[in-house]
Amino acid sequence: MIISTASRVNTPLEQKAKQAAKELGFPYVARRKRSVADLQKQYESDCLIVKRERLELYPLHESEPFFFHPNSASFRVKRLMRGEEDPFVSAAKLESGMSVLDCTLGLASDSIVASFVTGPTGQVTGIEGNPVLGYIVKLGLKEWQAPLPELQAAMEKIEVQLGRYQQLLSTFADRSFDVVYFDPMFTETVEASEGIAGLRHFAIYDELEKETLEQAMRVAKQRVVLKDHFRSDRFERLGFEQHIRKTSAFHFGTIEVLC
Repeated sequence: MIISTASRVNTPLEQKAKQAAKELGFPYVARRKRSVADLQKQYESDCLIVKRERLELYPLHESEPFFFHPNSASFRVKRLMRGEEDPFVSAAKLESGMSVLDCTLGLASDSIVASFVTGPTGQVTGIEGNPVLGYIVKLGLKEWQAPLPELQAAMEKIEVQLGRYQQLLSTFADRSFDVVYFDPMFTETVEASEGIAGLRHFAIYDELEKETLEQAMRVAKQRVVLKDHFRSDRFERLGFEQHIRKTSAFHFGTIEVLC
């Protein structure tokens, strides 16, 4: 991967790009009026383009970028503000002041919703295994200009940790989060938004193993929650109670932790 700037560059933007290159460990390349396609061709590499308003990641041979946006979180928060139900919030039984560990952060949609519901006294930590995706989302959560102040506050409050959840789970103390959440990539294709489609380029397809689940149950005070395709065998195989949603392609499963 290489890191460069938007075509219209200034000193602050150049410094921001060089800082990203330093933190991610990839080379910085001056743009010099070259197109993204030209950069991809010359360096045979993915390109992370630093713009004033956001970071854009162009996979090699792709012309459409991946970038952070709240995805479904915006309309889900609006629905919650109107008093409507959110399936994730209901399955996790989230309330104000609770703490949530999202082991599969992705675009952070569920973490944003959790942060909104748990409020100023709550805590939401997200783990992302892809360091570039994690960097983009971490910066996006702080810099995205949300249309609602409530959404902005929810995004800014999320703590992002980079690394594989299989390793990071073991570093947390017993009963350190009320809810531990997993949303692994589905083994079956589901018609999804453009944001999720773009995410598939960078997603990690690790299988959720029993040993990892045991760690999650140690860390959780109240419950472990799984989101998966309705036909997935993970619910039964790992001992989750599957919550049937007849009109949805994905279901939630829960394991209540007996303290």
